[in-house]
Amino acid sequence: MRVHLCVVGRLRAGPEKSLIDDYLTRFDRTGRALGLGPAHVVEVEDRKGGGMASEASLLRRAIPSGAVICALDERGKTLSSPDFAGRLADWRDGGRGDLALVIGGADGIDPALRAEADLSISFGRMVWPHMLVRVMLAEQLYRAATILAGGPYHRE
Repeated sequence: MRVHLCVVGRLRAGPEKSLIDDYLTRFDRTGRALGLGPAHVVEVEDRKGGGMASEASLLRRAIPSGAVICALDERGKTLSSPDFAGRLADWRDGGRGDLALVIGGADGIDPALRAEADLSISFGRMVWPHMLVRVMLAEQLYRAATILAGGPYHRE
């Protein structure tokens, strides 16, 4: 199952980008044998300032046809790492070829796009900058792959 991080905003070189690249490389390496990956980031940017609706339109174009849509949203469900890994495995085992993990801009994800999601997840009740959410999501993808592979990275 290919993994697409469909995100609003461009990430410049810096510590966040380095962390994301590192965790996605680890995910690709670990996930390959599990039928997960590759993972890649698709960045969209609303240069005309059209707000959430305009961002949603750009995000929809970035989401592959037929993909499972998982939105990162503060109102979403809070999952444990093993539960997240289980969801990935269920989608993969159900024959889904693509997973789109969607991260909105500063104002979040347009409600209409959020309603189209198969699942909305949250990294807790606190609001996180979307660049840090990218890092945390990349790490959780790697953690999920190690959980599914039975590796030692995740300890309960």
